[in-house]
Amino acid sequence: MTGDVGGPGAPGTGGVRSGPGAGGSGMAGSGAGGSGAGGPGTGGAAGSGAAGLSAVFRPRAARWVSGTLAALVALGTALLLILLPGTGLSGYGVLDRLGFVLLGIGIVWFCWRQATVRAVPSDSGLRVRNLATTRTVDWASIVSIRFGQGRPWVQLDLADGDTLAVMGIQRADGDYADAEARRLATLVATRTRTPRDD
Repeated sequence: MTGDVGGPGAPGTGGVRSGPGAGGSGMAGSGAGGSGAGGPGTGGAAGSGAAGLSAVFRPRAARWVSGTLAALVALGTALLLILLPGTGLSGYGVLDRLGFVLLGIGIVWFCWRQATVRAVPSDSGLRVRNLATTRTVDWASIVSIRFGQGRPWVQLDLADGDTLAVMGIQRADGDYADAEARRLATLVATRTRTPRDD
């Protein structure tokens, strides 16, 4: 994918127009084709049909890296607390050990948040859980979806002029992320389609 998913009419580049004005063929045609969400050969799109289209969006690389780091930090903190008294070093009291514990908990919490970022589709809208915040937007308020080169994750352009990052789809996942971005674009088009679009 070389252009934004929400870019205006970009045949052949993966650009897919989203939002109520896209029409029935604008998004679904580009996004769900041979290399689109759920198509053969993507290796990343989640299944096919309505169930696959509405599956939760989660990153792969960030989840594994953050989970592994959290486990290592937790283990290292525990070992430090157990072994430190036997080293013979002085000056480490209860407050110092408590500080180590709080630091370890803080790092583990941060890694946990990073590992659990996601976007959850529902009938009413999209619930986006990012690193620091969680927000739900209704389908009609999503104007376009952007995931061009240089963007670390998907960005939603909203009807009120605001933007919303979707960290559940991250550039680090490569082709899988491209397929997931197209699946999200197709999902938005499906949810905002009107009889006139058909």
